[in-house]
Amino acid sequence: MATLLSFLADLSNHLGLAWWVEIKTLSPICTYFFGPFLIRKEAEAALFGYVEDLEAEQAQNIVAHIQRCHPPHLTICNEMEYSC
Repeated sequence: MATLLSFLADLSNHLGLAWWVEIKTLSPICTYFFGPFLIRKEAEAALFGYVEDLEAEQAQNIVAHIQRCHPPHLTICNEMEYSC
């Protein structure tokens, strides 16, 4: 079942329909993408854990968004602005 869900998430991502958690931090200046998720509720459920991990790594000024996109990279650092 996990393999099927993974396949569907990959297919959804390829079509640009997957949900992603986008998290931006100002210290360090980075944009992180977590996903893909088949449904928005899955991304919402995972969001807190991602923010918690970044806080544990001393990241500052954390802003998170959940959106449909196809990020070019999972981590983009030292750039002032980027989003899907």
